Amino acid sequence: MRATVGIIGAGPAGLLLARLLHNAGIDSVVLESRDRAYVERRQRAGILEQGTADVLRAAGAGARMDREGLRHDGIELRFDRRRHRVDFPALTGGRSVTVYAQTEVCKDLIALQLRDGGPLLFEAEALAVEDADTDAPRVRFRHAGREDVLECAYVVGCDGFWGVARKAIPAELVQVFERTYPFGWLGILADVPPSHDELVYARHDRGFALLSMRSPSVSRLYLQVPDGTDAGEWSDEEIWDELERRFETADDWRLERGPITQKSVTPMRSYVHEPMRHGRLFLAGDAAHIVPPTGAKGLNLAVGDVVTFARALTHRQETGSPDLLDAYSETCLRRIWQAERFSYDMTALLHRAPGATGFEDRLQLARLERIATSRAAETDLAEGYTGLPFGG
Repeated sequence: MRATVGIIGAGPAGLLLARLLHNAGIDSVVLESRDRAYVERRQRAGILEQGTADVLRAAGAGARMDREGLRHDGIELRFDRRRHRVDFPALTGGRSVTVYAQTEVCKDLIALQLRDGGPLLFEAEALAVEDADTDAPRVRFRHAGREDVLECAYVVGCDGFWGVARKAIPAELVQVFERTYPFGWLGILADVPPSHDELVYARHDRGFALLSMRSPSVSRLYLQVPDGTDAGEWSDEEIWDELERRFETADDWRLERGPITQKSVTPMRSYVHEPMRHGRLFLAGDAAHIVPPTGAKGLNLAVGDVVTFARALTHRQETGSPDLLDAYSETCLRRIWQAERFSYDMTALLHRAPGATGFEDRLQLARLERIATSRAAETDLAEGYTGLPFGG
């Protein structure tokens, strides 16, 4: 099997890249180790930056997002029983975010790929990337019970942290930067309309809480919990009671309760792999970087990576110049490190670290007070949340 671009992984990054390449007249093959049903029900975050939503529209994948997604023009910060709304359009020249689950993004892109894109092979397990530092890299994979080889001009690893793509880069060329946080998020899905029409980020002495949503009838909520917590240790009543404490305000706002349909604990970490390119192998998304979910950046960073690669390869095809491909890692990493900074700052701003002192608590409150009273500080948060431009 041959293709100009071999794409490992049919998450949103791999699927969007295949669509962008198709629209540019560049052929690709997508290999996905899981079956279609698994990919289309895999639950992940769903906050799309302005740039991500615009890219999906331009790629022809935005129709259902625009019908069913929820545009949000701000978030609410809660601290010291106070409420402060950050108005994104007013602070960023009209930018906003869209709540649209990653699962739905994948469904839309899969439908487009199967309708008019190149081959998309489910249950095709990538085994290794070979000859990445030559002009003819190969992906060995297993599909339908037998091994095969995908011969490519380029390979893009969108196969996540545990995938094979990153392992093809020699260890002596790699630098890894990471941080593991001493807490995680206990997340729930609940069959109850959201208690607020925008996301609420709450800083409390007992720990962070987040009010989010999947749809107008399904709430998604999170509690900061110690690292290693078992979700089964928490009863439904205990979860709702704790959420109520942490979202408490001085006015008459109330948290609506409902049946909890799902519980899970998400660990928190920051991770960056440098470089993101080795020869004709390019890394994208979680294969190269992970952010704590506080800043809603994971999916959006992956989109930035594949947009950068698609632009660079299109430039190479049209002009013969490899300059943008050569600069891929550096270009992506500028944006990635800004997103890492933003996600770290949001995490430190809102979470109470184990053993935090009164001094540290007061610093958090002072920083939140600064955001609530300074347009410059508030603008910095709004610009970071709605997303930096792709490509630099």
